[in-house]
Amino acid sequence: MHIGFVGASGLMGHGMARNLLAKGHTLSLTVHRDRVRVQDLLDAGAHLAAHPAELAQRCDVVFVCVTGSPQVEDVVLGAQGLLSAVGSPGDAARSDGAAPLMVVDCSTAEPDSTARLRARCASVGVTLVDAPLSRTPIEAEAGRLNVMVGALDADFQRLQPLLACVAENIFHVGGPGTGHTIKLLNNFIAQAICTATAEAFAVGQRSGLDLRRLVDLISVGPVNNGLFQMMAKTLDGDLDALKFELDNARKDVRYYTHLAENLGIPSVVGEAVHQSLSLASALGYGKKRVPSLVEAQEQLTGATIVPR
Repeated sequence: MHIGFVGASGLMGHGMARNLLAKGHTLSLTVHRDRVRVQDLLDAGAHLAAHPAELAQRCDVVFVCVTGSPQVEDVVLGAQGLLSAVGSPGDAARSDGAAPLMVVDCSTAEPDSTARLRARCASVGVTLVDAPLSRTPIEAEAGRLNVMVGALDADFQRLQPLLACVAENIFHVGGPGTGHTIKLLNNFIAQAICTATAEAFAVGQRSGLDLRRLVDLISVGPVNNGLFQMMAKTLDGDLDALKFELDNARKDVRYYTHLAENLGIPSVVGEAVHQSLSLASALGYGKKRVPSLVEAQEQLTGATIVPR
């Protein structure tokens, strides 16, 4: 297939684009600021497109892997967005008789925004599928991501061979919209673990506890998990074990609390996690990785956790 990619310079998008290209697909991509992060893709045969509209004209499927809903909306609906090149359902059809354009949103986005975009795309014959990601940039480069897909069965069957190029585990979690919903649940639980760990480290250290004994205990019990172990590496001065920007985590949990609010469901823990992340961001750690929640706790409590 001829694949378009918006967001190939990102930590997750780069690996996805590289694996699609390596598996024999023709790849066209846009560049947000400069081409340094995608130069290896261009050297390997990827084509440069001036804007998303050009991808819509060239490609069978366009992947979008950007920060969040405002960016996705701009890619799809902007002045030079994907739909600006598609004026009617007939325009979305391929001259060779192939299936109409499919847009695959791999971003972490708000389900309400996704629903509006999906309806707008459908009105001109374009299919929008939500297929957000989990795991890290390391797995992205290795083609071993987890992908959660919200789509009709026929759309999932069309998309699955492409996702197999970038993912180890592909979950068809339900109909349109369920991919973004389940991703928000996943990220809420993840950030609840991270924020709870950072707070526990501060309380433990201030109480006089050797935090390594806490890590030893949890490491052999039912509380243990990969996220806890990444946060535990802060005790060795490693603040980059979890390669996820704190401000992005804050945004994702805000999307989760919006989802709960729109459903009329109290989100007591979700709001607490969001405020913990917001506080860390206000203290200046937003552009650092999520493990810097520990640094924020040090600043708030006077604890000494990260060796310096």
